[in-house]
Amino acid sequence: MHLHIQSFGFHRSGIPDDPAGHGGFVFDCRGLRNPGREDRFRDRNGLQDDVRAFLADESAAGEFLEHCVALIVGTAEAHERRGFDNLYAAFGCTGGQHRSVYCAEEAARRLRASGYDVTVEHREKERWP
Repeated sequence: MHLHIQSFGFHRSGIPDDPAGHGGFVFDCRGLRNPGREDRFRDRNGLQDDVRAFLADESAAGEFLEHCVALIVGTAEAHERRGFDNLYAAFGCTGGQHRSVYCAEEAARRLRASGYDVTVEHREKERWP
């Protein structure tokens, strides 16, 4: 089973299409505290250690990711039983720079640790400062 994980910005590129056509998830990270609202993180992104630490310290981010990963794993298992070989999950926030990037990377890390083949794409990367 291959899992394709994306980050995106709702106000930039909008919700991505399902590339395989047989389902996936779009998770809205806008309910998490936004590091982009703080000057020290404005020109940073969710791949950088200080932003990652900021979000990792937020219990809401950890709980959110636990639920997202559980849904992805459960659906991946069901898809495998049905003969599908891939699944996508997209994580969106306002601009696709901080929260969605962190969540996509952290979900991918957890899914890889569970034995899944995972690729990650950050749709807004070219727009980051």
